[in-house]
Amino acid sequence: MPCPALPDGFDFTDPDLLHHRVPLPEYAELRKAEPVRWIAQPHGLAGFDDDGYWAVTRHADVKYVSTHPELFSSYLNTAIIRFGEHIERDAIDAQRLILLNMDPPEHTRVRQIVQRVFTPRAIRALEDALHTRARNIAQEALAQPGSFDFVTQVACELPLQAIAELIGIPQDDRAKIFDWSNKMISYDDPEYAITEEVGQESATELIAYAMNMAADRKQCPAKDIVTTLVAAEDEGSLASDEFGFFVLMLAVAGNETTRNAITHGMHAFLTHPDQWELYKRERPATAAEEIVRFATPVNSFQRTATQDTELGGQRIRKGDRVGLFYAAANHDPEVFENPDVLDITRDPNPHLGFGGGGPHFCLGKSLAVLEIDLIFNAIADALPNLRLAGDPRRLRSAWINGVKELQVSAG
Repeated sequence: MPCPALPDGFDFTDPDLLHHRVPLPEYAELRKAEPVRWIAQPHGLAGFDDDGYWAVTRHADVKYVSTHPELFSSYLNTAIIRFGEHIERDAIDAQRLILLNMDPPEHTRVRQIVQRVFTPRAIRALEDALHTRARNIAQEALAQPGSFDFVTQVACELPLQAIAELIGIPQDDRAKIFDWSNKMISYDDPEYAITEEVGQESATELIAYAMNMAADRKQCPAKDIVTTLVAAEDEGSLASDEFGFFVLMLAVAGNETTRNAITHGMHAFLTHPDQWELYKRERPATAAEEIVRFATPVNSFQRTATQDTELGGQRIRKGDRVGLFYAAANHDPEVFENPDVLDITRDPNPHLGFGGGGPHFCLGKSLAVLEIDLIFNAIADALPNLRLAGDPRRLRSAWINGVKELQVSAG
């Protein structure tokens, strides 16, 4: 039965949609009337040789797809639900070298190696340095005269510095990482005038940068994470190109997503002043998880059916693409009481902002939560009277819930 509130031709991956808003009302209609719905697209749109995808909007269904990689592949069409209009298929296939787009058993092998970066011990070792960096970022923002852009002055800095700290990238090079990662994901936004070719060139530059790091450590091992990942000549190490693609994934998954969570979180606090006052007063440990749920920086990823199967009452055919809409799942009233309300004391909070579980559950979750917690504590101390100085300027994207600019003032 068609969903009566969804206009003909409505496409959840249309980049103009996320440019203006997250379609929460439409997600709510689908969850009630047709939680797994076929969304038709022009044949061959954005490199995929098909006529559309299945939109999955219910929490339970998103989790089911995420935890059954034998039925739903990340490798066949990658996890990105919509690329730029003119991308060639070979450019899509090249992205299968990224961990995000692998399936077991290759995914299992690579993940077992790179998860050494994110052990509790490794994250604890970063905490003091990141605490100092977060305080410095907030103090520098406080010194800004008049209004300033929260995205570039605050939100982007700690994730970039954390990645640099984590794998030994010189802090002076973090601007390069920021620029390359922006270009890789901004192909849908005309303001940036970024073509698919420029995005691919940026990816190539970032991979080459990381491969040079790997080559240096193989020649001259040091007591750092890069050496741990690449220096050993056995099955327990990454090849130089694998390390390059790992750093590329970090630049997007560990930078863009956390930056947008922080930006959306700040905007949410400043438009929910009762929650900001509560946070400043009590600093609840549950706040970071609620910020990620409420913001859901990655709006959607996709999987491809490996065989005929059934999901949410629909018959999914082998080769069909299935869109996992995390923002819809994170507002499912079957799971969350008052899901449209920001509640920084929400507990439990089984949101899917770090993925729906399974093999692709976010490797860096503990680091992201730590960064969000540290930066908001620092902002609450240094900038307790922060206020909005303009509306957020959103990124035009098919799958990232991004903010390009958020003007604020210290109050």
